[in-house]
Amino acid sequence: MSDQLLLEVQDLQTHFFLDRGIVRAVDGVSFGVEPGRTLGVLGESGCGKSVTGYSILRLVQKPGRTIAGHAYLRRRLANGRGGASEVVDLIGLDPQGPEIRRIRGHDIAMVFQEPMTFLNPVYTLGNQIMEGILLHRDVSKQEARSQAIEMLRLVGMPDPNAMVDRYPHQLSGGMRQRGIIAIALSCHPSLLIADEPTTALDVTTEAQILDLMRGLQADLGMAILFITHNLGVIAEMAERVIVMYLGNVVEEADVRTLFREPKHPYTKALLQSIPKIGRKSRSRLNAIKGMVPDPLNIPAGCRFHDRCPQFMPGKCDVMEPEMVEVGPDHSARCLLYGLPGG
Repeated sequence: MSDQLLLEVQDLQTHFFLDRGIVRAVDGVSFGVEPGRTLGVLGESGCGKSVTGYSILRLVQKPGRTIAGHAYLRRRLANGRGGASEVVDLIGLDPQGPEIRRIRGHDIAMVFQEPMTFLNPVYTLGNQIMEGILLHRDVSKQEARSQAIEMLRLVGMPDPNAMVDRYPHQLSGGMRQRGIIAIALSCHPSLLIADEPTTALDVTTEAQILDLMRGLQADLGMAILFITHNLGVIAEMAERVIVMYLGNVVEEADVRTLFREPKHPYTKALLQSIPKIGRKSRSRLNAIKGMVPDPLNIPAGCRFHDRCPQFMPGKCDVMEPEMVEVGPDHSARCLLYGLPGG
C-alpha cells in the first residue's frame, strides 16, 4: 500500500448470486483515497457505485458476496505515539466480527441515500448519535449526550438542545440529512463514504449540505469518498474522479482534467448530456443512445461498445480493454488508446 494513501482498493469484486445467474456488480475496481481529500465516484444508476461503498465497509448482504480483491485501510492506532498507524485489509475481515465493528463509525463512516430508511423511527435523534459515541468512546451517557448536542451544533442544526430529543418524523428532510451526517461524524472518522447524500433534497438544501460537508472536512481533516450521478456535485466537491460503468472503472483523472479533456466515450457522453449556459432554449440535449445492458448478460469486449459512437466492429465487441495511461495521472479503459497486451 502506498504511504500517501488512506484507503487503497485493489481489484475489488462483489457479485450477486441469483437464481437467474450472476450479477457482477463490482468487477475488478481499483482506486486510492488520499488523507483529507475527496474522491468522486461517478456513473449512472446500476453501475456499482453504492455496492463499492458497501463492500468497503463489509455491508453487502446475501445473495451478494465480495469474492476477491483488497481494501487496505491505514488505520490510526489507539494511544499511538507520533501518529502511529497500521494497515488493515478490510476484505479479509469477518463482516460480523468485532474488528470490522470497531472500524465502522470510528475509522470509516457512511452517509446513506435515504434518511428515513437509515434512521430508526422509534429512537430520538440524540439516542442514535449517542449509540456510536458510547460504542467507540469511554464516556458516560451524560457526556455522550453533551457530545451529541455539540455534534448537532457542528452540523448546523437549529436549536440542538431541543433537536436532540426529536424523533425522525418530527424533522424536515434537510434536518434528517444533517442528523445522519452528525451520526456519521460523531467519532471523527478518517474517511466518510457519502452515498448520494443530497439526492432527495431540493437545490437550496442540497447547496447547504454540500457547504456543510466541505466545512466539516476542513475542520476535521477527513477524506471523503463521494458517490453520485450528479456531474455538478462532482465538479463542486471532488478533487479526483473515477467514472464507473457496469462494474468497471472506465476513466480516472483529477476533476479539472476530466471535465476539460475527457477521454473515454462514456465520460464524453455524460458531459455532453448536461445543459450548458448559452445553449439555445429549443435545442435538444444530447442523450446516450440505448440502455444500460442487463447486468446478467454483460456484452463481450468493451461493456460500452453497443452504445458507443466510436465503436470499432471486430475490436470493441471482441477484446476487453484494459486501463491505460492517456495523460499525466490520467487513465481510461478504451481500445482507442491501446490494445490489450500491446
